[in-house]
Parts: sequence; C-alpha cells; structure tokens
Amino acid sequence: MPTPSSVSDSTPVNGNRDTVASPERVHAFQVAHNLGSSFLYAWQGIYYALRTQRNFRIHALATGVVISAGIVLQLPSVNIAVLGLTCGAVMALELINTALEAVVDLTVKQSYHELAKIAKDCAAGAVFVAALTAILVGICLLAPPLFVALQPYL
Repeated sequence: MPTPSSVSDSTPVNGNRDTVASPERVHAFQVAHNLGSSFLYAWQGIYYALRTQRNFRIHALATGVVISAGIVLQLPSVNIAVLGLTCGAVMALELINTALEAVVDLTVKQSYHELAKIAKDCAAGAVFVAALTAILVGICLLAPPLFVALQPYL
C-alpha cells in the first residue's frame, strides 16, 4: 500500500474525494468537512468578488434593478425566472472568470505569457457574450410592459 507521501495529487486518501495527499498541497486548499463549510466557502468567494471585482458589483446591481423592475411591472413569474437565470449566468461566469484569472496569475507569477493572455481574454469574452445576451433578454422582456406603463407620461 502506498504511503500518503507517495500518493499522487489526484489520488483520494481513505476514500475521501475531497482529501488528497501530497506534501506540497497540504495547506494549498481548505477541505469542506460538512455542508455548512461548503456554503461558507462559497459565500467567501462571492464576498471576495463583491469586494474586489468592479464588474461583479455592476452585474449584482444590474440584477437587482432588473429583477425589481420585473416585479414592479408585474411580469409573469416565468419571465422573472428567465431574467433571474440570465442574470445568474452572467454573475456565475464572472465568478469563474475571477477564479481563472487568479489561477493564471498564480501560475505565471509576474511574467507575461501569451497563453495566459488568451485564457484571460477568452474568459472575459465569455462574460461579455453572456452580458450581451442578458441585455437582449432584458430588453425583450422588460421593454414592452415598460413602454405600456410609461405611455401616459409620453
């Protein structure tokens, strides 16, 4: 039987998928020992993005405005769900983009690498495509009832 120090990074120890043995990685990550810890780590990631990522704050604000507008305009619940899913996808991609940027920065340190640039640019592009799609969905679902609601004032 291999000793923990001879086990590769991808081999689980004692059948626990969350725990891998490698002397180099002992403190490189935290393992969620229960569901509460998993949620705590997830909220820490969201909080980090809110604190440090301007675009994530913009997406969070836009999500709040769009969902509030849907409720005020009394959109059908299906339309509000579509708005929520679309905005949620943008925010999730922004979190993935932030994580990818952190990993790339960790990997290349302070040096420039063309592949690192490609990875970061493509991740940012994915967020941009999702944001443009969310804008289109928002216009399609919010513009008609907003126009009706504003008609007396125009």
